[in-house]
This record gives sequence, C-alpha cells and structure tokens, in this order.
Amino acid sequence: MKNCLIAILTIGFLISCSESKETKLQRFLLKGNLMMNDNNEEQAISYFNEALKIDPCFADALNNVGTIYFRQKRFDLALGNYEKAVSCKADFLNGYFNRANTYYELKEYFRALKDIDRVIEVKPDTAIAYFTRGLIFTKLRDFPASLEAFDKSVQLDSKRVEYFVNRATVKFYLKDFDGAKADLVKGKELDANEPTIFNTESLIEVELKNYTGALELINRAITLAPAEPYFVNNRGFIYLSLGDMVKAEVDINRGIGLDPYNGWAYRNKGIFYFMKNDFESAERLLKQALDMDPFIDKIHFYLGMAYLRNGKQGPACTQFDMSEKLGDKMLTADLIKKCK
Repeated sequence: MKNCLIAILTIGFLISCSESKETKLQRFLLKGNLMMNDNNEEQAISYFNEALKIDPCFADALNNVGTIYFRQKRFDLALGNYEKAVSCKADFLNGYFNRANTYYELKEYFRALKDIDRVIEVKPDTAIAYFTRGLIFTKLRDFPASLEAFDKSVQLDSKRVEYFVNRATVKFYLKDFDGAKADLVKGKELDANEPTIFNTESLIEVELKNYTGALELINRAITLAPAEPYFVNNRGFIYLSLGDMVKAEVDINRGIGLDPYNGWAYRNKGIFYFMKNDFESAERLLKQALDMDPFIDKIHFYLGMAYLRNGKQGPACTQFDMSEKLGDKMLTADLIKKCK
C-alpha cells in the first residue's frame, strides 16, 4: 500500500509540473470568478493577481480586477486595469465596454462615446451598447441622439424595464410628456414595482406644476427605495415648490448625506438659500453644482438669478443666455429686458 501511495503522489507531481501556462491561467481565472460570484472580492483579486504573475497581459484577469474596483466605485483604479486590458488585447470588446462605463462614471463622456461606438461597430446588434450610448448622449444633453439610441436598444430587447424608463426620461426632457407616460406604462408591465418609474412620473408632474401629485408619486418611489439619494433630493425640490422649507431642507441635506457627489442636491440647496434670501450662499452652492456637473437641468437659470440678486448683472446675463440656448424657457420679459 505504501508503494501505491508513493506512485500516486509522484504522478500528481508530474501532472502539476507539466500543466501548461494556459491551463494555469484559466485555473486562476476560474477561482477568481467563483470568488467574485461569492462577493469575496479580496480573494478574487488575489487569484487574478496570481494569473497576472504568469502573464501580466492576461486581458481577462485585468478586466475582472477592473470590474471589482468598478463595483467598489474606485473608478480610477478600474480605469487603469481596463486600459491595460485593451492595450494588451486590441480587439477585447468587454474591455472597451467596461472602460466606456468607467469613463461615464468619471464624466469623461466623449471618451465613453468613442469606446461604445467601437463596440457597436463590431457588434451592431448589442442592445446594452445602444442603451449605454443613450445614457452618454443624455449626459451630453443631445436628446435627439439619445432618443435614437434608446429606440434601438428597445428594438433589440423589449424586455428590459430600464430601457423604457430611460427613454421616457429623454422624452420628458424633450417635453414629450405623453410619449414619456406611454413608455412608463410599458415599464410597469415589465415591473410594476420599479421605483424609477414613479420618480420619472413625479418629474413629469413637477413640470406640469402638479406638485401634490408629484409628491404622492415620489413618496411611492422612496417607499420602494428609501436610501436612493436622487429620489430624496427630488422630494426636497417638490417641497421647495410647495413652499415647505422645513421638509425641503431635511430632504436636501439627507440627499447630500447619502451622496455628497450629487450636483443636483447642491443645486437644490442653492435654490433653498435663494428662497431664504441668502443670495451669497445661493451663488456659492449653485456654482459648486455647476462645477460638479455642467449638465444639471436649469442650473444656468438659477445661477443667473443668484448673480442678479448679488448685483452681478453681467455674469447673470451670461448665465441667462446659456439657459435660453439650452431650451430652459425660464426667462420672463423683465429678465430679458434687463439683459438687453
């Protein structure tokens, strides 16, 4: 029995020694993937790094390390791994797609668009790629291009609720409220408890100045997703519109606490101070919001109003002009006259 045991161990040693490089890479990749699926990210990275010791240009491992960092919102680290993955493997579409999503999170929208266009060029029937293109164009405020992209994503895959909700959001920006509502009805058919549907319906009611109806809808969204900072912040704006300053301040502050990088919350905090006649604080916060995200809705109008109340007519008129060019349609005859 002892000799048999030695023989088995010897054979095992020979198999291990003769294991090919590719087999070792795939073994570490598989182990890392299993750890990722179990949310054991530290161990997953350890396995992927073992693979990268064997082949520093192993694109799959680089991509997966990037994905772990992306999940952790460590976007700079994610970007570095995705960049190396595509530099090692020029036709690595997963790497380009993931890098596009990372550029999107870093607000580098034109770079994101370049990567997603490359994916679409090679795989023109990929619904998620058109959906991502739609998200990018939405951030760039090119709503017709965004709508075209979302149309294509829905055409390729009509079973994804987020495709209909985001297309509804673009139609909302284009003031096509009936079209937006129709998409939200389709979204409810796919998932009646999707909170973003109620949030978007609430935004439509705000534009229609039905603030009571908007409040009811946003409350349904928050019931389904209590810690979603955008919903809480949107309710803060509704309270501002209703003149309930106490509840507005609570929600806006909570929204900032949940996501301190949400420029919309700082816009609303600026509006809050404007309504309290603290125009210096309003100007400061609205400028901060603009610096954080230049594509925030009506930000130029509100900042222009803060400048105007602070006696800065020149900068105010510049902001009003930008607001009009973006189609906000917020200027009254009085404000137009001041800037002539």
